Amino acid sequence: MKENSRIMRLFTSLGFESLAWAFRRFHTPVSRDALVLEVGSGGNPYPRSNVLLDAYESTRERHWVPLTSDRPTVLGFVENLPFKDKSFDYVIASHVLEHSADPEKFISELQRVAKAGYIEVPDAFLERINPYKDHRLEITLRDGVLVITKKVDWIHDPEVVELYEDRVKSHLTKILVPKRPFEFHVRYYWADDIKYFITNPDVNSTWPPPQSIASYPRVGVFAALKMSVRNIFRDFLSQKSRNSRIDIRPLLMCAKCHSDALIQESSQMVCGACGAAYPIRDGIFVMNE
Repeated sequence: MKENSRIMRLFTSLGFESLAWAFRRFHTPVSRDALVLEVGSGGNPYPRSNVLLDAYESTRERHWVPLTSDRPTVLGFVENLPFKDKSFDYVIASHVLEHSADPEKFISELQRVAKAGYIEVPDAFLERINPYKDHRLEITLRDGVLVITKKVDWIHDPEVVELYEDRVKSHLTKILVPKRPFEFHVRYYWADDIKYFITNPDVNSTWPPPQSIASYPRVGVFAALKMSVRNIFRDFLSQKSRNSRIDIRPLLMCAKCHSDALIQESSQMVCGACGAAYPIRDGIFVMNE
């Protein structure tokens, strides 16, 4: 399995690592007929994803960026995926595992619903010195194994973070990380099973995150232009025609009792085993309630 596409390798060899990093989102090493699920898809899903899943339509955890639902979309939690076993050939989990308080269940569910996949997260070093309020895990890669540490709070060492933010943060986040993004992130491809180790499995990382901004900040002209170009690329490279024909109802299972006896009744999916009802709103299957 090639971790980098030809164009990524070209840009890297020419010293344009930031461009190689940008093109990683257009590299999904699967066949054209593979069915691809993306979890935590948010507002900028991978072009190759056929089915999208996110926990919420609107959330601070993605800075209130609107949810993109331009293909079959489900609201649900990765720790309790509402899909049948091995429904997908491939699953993408980009910048979402670090948000989970239950990495064991998260990883188990990825393996249950898909045959292979890709995980991307900030590296533990970056998370340690530049923590995010909603990140509950520190993750790095050692000898092909994801090493996961549950955070007891969003900041591990306040004194170190204060020293870093006082003089170093702007240089790291605006200069070094953009130039060498591969060094500050974990990219993990897997097939059949995910190799991982949790250093502190008994730690409870369900602490409430601190308060933050209440709305999505204003986007500058350059950022808006960049987003528009990105969206054009995503639209052009996605399987739009195929995605519009995908019927995900046969793939779904009840999020409460895990029965596959789901039947659509008007604008909702109803479980014939436990009676749970899941609304369908604007074409989105709401299975997080």
